[in-house]
Amino acid sequence: MTRTTVIAAYRAFFGALVLAAVGTQLADLASRGVLDPLHYFSYFTILSNLLAAAVFLILAVRRGERSAAFENVRGLAVICMTITGVVFSVLLSGTDVDTAIPWVNDVVHSVMPIVVAVDWLLDPPRVRLTYRQGLTWVIVPFIWLVYTMVKGPIVDKYPYPFLDPANGGYGTVAIYVVAVLVVMAFVAVAAVWLANATHDRDSKAQSS
Repeated sequence: MTRTTVIAAYRAFFGALVLAAVGTQLADLASRGVLDPLHYFSYFTILSNLLAAAVFLILAVRRGERSAAFENVRGLAVICMTITGVVFSVLLSGTDVDTAIPWVNDVVHSVMPIVVAVDWLLDPPRVRLTYRQGLTWVIVPFIWLVYTMVKGPIVDKYPYPFLDPANGGYGTVAIYVVAVLVVMAFVAVAAVWLANATHDRDSKAQSS
């Protein structure tokens, strides 16, 4: 079994695992009569995991050349999943967010962030990336934050406690938002640096 086949296999497995996890949690909430589809699919965790699953499944099927645009989408998935893991560990661990099923919670918050980060290093982008490109990955999460803060007062519901002004006011929320965006920018820069370093190392090895 070749390295390419192994990578494609684990991508297919973890992509399918995410879909199973998200679908299982969705079905569980529906069975208990507490499903709010808009709220469920407004979770950054859910959106990030679905993005990562889509990237993995596409990569599992298409093993050839990858465009620079697609590598940028991969980078976005990497920082979204990394921040998902970091925020969960620092701010949400121990909380009971919509009574998530334990194994689902582990997959979307702990397993996938690690898998996506490792995949970025095992099979780095096939083009060199710029730090400017990396920083543009923060735009999508920023748009999500704006959407969340606009929707929250309208429906009186926030996906995470640290974004709810009822827990300390808008000043506290602003501090959390700025901190998360700074961490995202740092992760984006680190992801670009690591990807380029790995890409250069592999290119040098192939040319030797």
